[in-house]
Amino acid sequence: MRLHFRGVVLPGDEVRDLWVHDGVIGFEPIAEAETVHASGWIVPGLVDAHCHVGIKYGGGDEDRDGAIAQAEVERDAGALLLRDAGSPIDTRFIDDREDLPRIIRAGRHIARPRRYIRELGIELDDERDLPAIVAEQARRGDGWVKIVGDWIDRAVGDLRPLWNDAILKEAIDAAHREGARVTSHVFGEEALVGLLDAGIDCIEHGTGLTQDTIAMMAANGTALVPTLINIDTFPEIADGAGKFPVYAAHMRDLHRRSRETVALAREAGVPIYTGTDAGGSIPHGRIADEIVALTGAGFSAHDALGASSWNARSWLGHVGIEPGAPADFVVYQQDPRLDLAVLNTPSWVVLRGRVYDRRDPVTAYR
Repeated sequence: MRLHFRGVVLPGDEVRDLWVHDGVIGFEPIAEAETVHASGWIVPGLVDAHCHVGIKYGGGDEDRDGAIAQAEVERDAGALLLRDAGSPIDTRFIDDREDLPRIIRAGRHIARPRRYIRELGIELDDERDLPAIVAEQARRGDGWVKIVGDWIDRAVGDLRPLWNDAILKEAIDAAHREGARVTSHVFGEEALVGLLDAGIDCIEHGTGLTQDTIAMMAANGTALVPTLINIDTFPEIADGAGKFPVYAAHMRDLHRRSRETVALAREAGVPIYTGTDAGGSIPHGRIADEIVALTGAGFSAHDALGASSWNARSWLGHVGIEPGAPADFVVYQQDPRLDLAVLNTPSWVVLRGRVYDRRDPVTAYR
């Protein structure tokens, strides 16, 4: 199949002709190519850098068909690269499907008993096992490992770290020896210093960041994936935490200052990327909402889109739109930088050179 697209190729402002053949992009004309779209805005495939394909909406493990359906929803929203930040099931069968997004896996969550969502992750009775388990997950993943950094400790009634600092350093060093990066779920303040001192590569949520830990992140080059649409569920979580009033008040406060926290991190130079935390309590396909949410933390529309497209792709080791690159991009009729609501209505989604007509969702691809 030989295809031709013409439009403004972001992040630039130049009108370009893209030619697609054998699933890759070219900038030179291809004979007998069919023009699919002659005028629009072309964006490198969007990235959901905190996504859980394999967790059922509402909780529990998805079956094979359910995981495929989740991936299809992400594709149709234009999210063509997913960093699966922890899944209870092995989703490698998705790699065999040319019609589904590319997934970068972080293996299973690693936590302690009764210190995370029950039965979702690997629960270690003895924290001294953390380095060995991290190394094992590093070998099984796609270059990432996910550690749960803090969670409610019911004995004290508030968020507390799960691990001591020395064990974290051993575990993160073990992952790095395996060539993997480590990310961590962190809501509160206390766990951050130990994780950052240990050399963590990424922080998920990060609502407890302070000026000091933001400075540490900036100095270390540690990335932040704030998952703002998930943070917006904190008041609901607090409402259901009647037995733990200190925890509930803490969660409400973290939510209240979440946009200011992300804005301070951005101003300090912390690299920030989009992630929805889809799976469980957040439906799939909401990457556009997360991009819009970043503008509430001081991002321009251009920079918010970059955090979910060209910049995020580069961070995860994937190219954007260039000759020889995989043909993974999204086409919009209007400039999304002028109105991010445009992201909800792509005209075409192109994945591995397959074209999905989003003007007519009944059309699968051609």
